[in-house]
Amino acid sequence: MPIVIGGFEAQAIAVALERMAPDRPLTHDLMKNFMLALNVDLNEVLINYVNEGVFHATLICSSANEDFEIDSRTSDALALAVRFGCPIYTYENILEESGIVREGEKPAISGSPSITSSDGEKEDLKSMSTDDLNEFLNEVLENEDYIKAIAIRDELKRRGTA
Repeated sequence: MPIVIGGFEAQAIAVALERMAPDRPLTHDLMKNFMLALNVDLNEVLINYVNEGVFHATLICSSANEDFEIDSRTSDALALAVRFGCPIYTYENILEESGIVREGEKPAISGSPSITSSDGEKEDLKSMSTDDLNEFLNEVLENEDYIKAIAIRDELKRRGTA
C-alpha cells in the first residue's frame, strides 16, 4: 500500500527498524516512553480510512483499566507500531482501493496471519510449529525483511515463546 510519509517520520521508522540508538530520544521514542510510563500499551494500528490518497489511522491502546483508541496520522502510527512491534491492519476495501498489486499476485491483506515466504509460498503463521517459526524468522532476518520478521515475532509473542 503506497503511503506517503514525510522525511522526519521516514527517518524515525528507519531508525527503529535498524535498531539504532540516537543519543537523545526522537519524538516517537519520547511518545513510547510516555506511554510505557503511564502503563499504556499499543496493541495494534488500524489504517481505517483513506480520502483523496490521504490515509487515516487509529492507535488501538490498552491500560490496566480500559481499552481505547487514539486518532493518529498514519506516518506517526507506523513509527510507533515499529517501536512497539505491534501489528498493522487495514480493511480489505482500503487495500483494494489503494494497494498496488504486481501482475499475477493477489493483494495481501495487512494483518493477515499469513505471509509469503522467500519461495513464494503463503505461510500461515498460526499453523506453524514454534521451531518452524524460529527457522522462518532466521530466514527473513537473513534477507533483511523486517516487516515479515515483525509478524513472526508477534506470533511467537502471542504464544509466549518470544
